[in-house]
Amino acid sequence: MNAAVPRPAMAPLDLARVRADFPILAEPVRGGRLAYLDNGATTQKPESVLRAMDHYYRHQNANVHRAVHDLAERATTAYEGARDRIARYLGAAREEIVFTRGTTEAINLVAYSYLLPRLKAGDEVLVTGMEHHSNIVPWQLVTAAAGARVVPAPVTDNGELDLDGWRTLLSPRTRLVAVTQVSNTLGTVNPIEEIVREAHARGIPVLVDGAQAIAHLPVNVKALDVDFYACSAHKAYGPTGFGALYARREHLEAMPPWHGGGDMIRTVAFEGSTWNDVPYKFEAGTPDIAGAIGFAAALDYIDALGLPAIAAHEHALLDEATARLSEIPGLRLIGTARNKGGILSFVMDCAHPQDVGTVLDQSGVAVRAGHHCTMPLMKRFGIPATVRASLAVYNGSDDLQQLVRGLHTVRRLFT
Repeated sequence: MNAAVPRPAMAPLDLARVRADFPILAEPVRGGRLAYLDNGATTQKPESVLRAMDHYYRHQNANVHRAVHDLAERATTAYEGARDRIARYLGAAREEIVFTRGTTEAINLVAYSYLLPRLKAGDEVLVTGMEHHSNIVPWQLVTAAAGARVVPAPVTDNGELDLDGWRTLLSPRTRLVAVTQVSNTLGTVNPIEEIVREAHARGIPVLVDGAQAIAHLPVNVKALDVDFYACSAHKAYGPTGFGALYARREHLEAMPPWHGGGDMIRTVAFEGSTWNDVPYKFEAGTPDIAGAIGFAAALDYIDALGLPAIAAHEHALLDEATARLSEIPGLRLIGTARNKGGILSFVMDCAHPQDVGTVLDQSGVAVRAGHHCTMPLMKRFGIPATVRASLAVYNGSDDLQQLVRGLHTVRRLFT
């Protein structure tokens, strides 16, 4: 057997320099230092994103696509440049990127415009038991309207998708597979390539919820061969209220408009209207121009740091956090998949997750406590909620130390 070729050493991230890019990390909370570990809910924004959005409002503010004056040209150039940037990041053609308010709206768009017209009684949408509510409820709404149903694939005790169980649920009735790339509660990274390959072998399209993936994993929608990919800016160092849907052009061409209004039309008459080209057919009304510009700037920031360096930093931190939390008496990790992103969910035998989160807040540690919009997953594990600490590029060992100190305080207070 040939010896393995050694990999070149990767320069570690300069954590102090990264943190300096995020003004809010210097914000004191509860009279002390902030340890921000709620990145699964929303990430903080670097100075470059804040500047890009401020620059638009100060120097380019006008509506897009609808005027010939100079400010409108500047705004349109920046806005459509953002579409190009997002398309490059995802490995897509620009015509396949539809701007939305985020992952939730992107999934609803597919549910109502793509799936509902194709559903009939008895059809099924196959999801997994670890999905966010936004990848469950839209399918419930459209299947209920058509007399179809949503079918969940099982999750194992360690928080992985039961692939054998998932395969048995693929059937001639399956009209769509919807799956998260990275679980927002467990951190589980699902085998998207294998899922897509097996679904496509049966002629079944696949939608991937990439909300928790794009800031942590390289994503190329063409290599993944997905039909639809939904993501949000605010989980990738960009602004809230903005996101994107990738969809294969042939799907977009065949889908009817979902929202009606300005800019999604070609002609309007009382006898009938005709629609704009894709992707504009799905973008009615004045868009979030600054949001698009901010998202593009956030992707520039991620690429400047480099996803391999980000992933190495976060995985080292995940390993350290897992070891530290495992040493705390009475703490149980929920989700120990072999392939995980930087998310740690846990419960403590001495206190409810809400109480844990409250005590941690008093220690300057920002975590999430609750069901994380995954109530079926909570039911599967027989718990009402978890505490979730989720990692980002600006986190370090000092944040973990602050978390652990706060958890020991919880034990002292509740035992």
